[in-house]
Amino acid sequence: MKKILLLVAICATAFVQPCFAQNISTLKPSELLTSYYNIKDALVSGDANSAAANAENFVKTINSISSEIIHESYKQALLKDASKISATKDLKKQREVFSTFSANMYALAKEVKLNSEPIYYVYCPMKKATWLSSSKTIKNPYFGSAMLTCGKVTETIQ
Repeated sequence: MKKILLLVAICATAFVQPCFAQNISTLKPSELLTSYYNIKDALVSGDANSAAANAENFVKTINSISSEIIHESYKQALLKDASKISATKDLKKQREVFSTFSANMYALAKEVKLNSEPIYYVYCPMKKATWLSSSKTIKNPYFGSAMLTCGKVTETIQ
């Protein structure tokens, strides 16, 4: 009788545990997107210290996500970019790296459902660069207050 109970307990654990793991991990990609938006917002406001701190948080978040959720190649590219942003307090350098960072986030957003809300892909013709936004309202992270509304939504990722 003890063997049967032990077998039932093992089987139940084997089937229930992956379900819990999947529920916990589904929150992580949205946390990653939120971290990205926080970096973008800091660059929009011209706050290099906040951009660096948020990039450091992004690094922690992506490191906590399983490679089963986000492929290792995406993780490495994003880690490289976020680490460069967190390593400097030079706003100009942060904005330069943000262009590549945004391109890598866009590629990830096309592969992995990061959020249940739409993600807007925005293009700045002056910088010839893109970024992701949670809103259709244009707030340019590359020029901040100098050209706050420069850009247009080119795609919506559902």
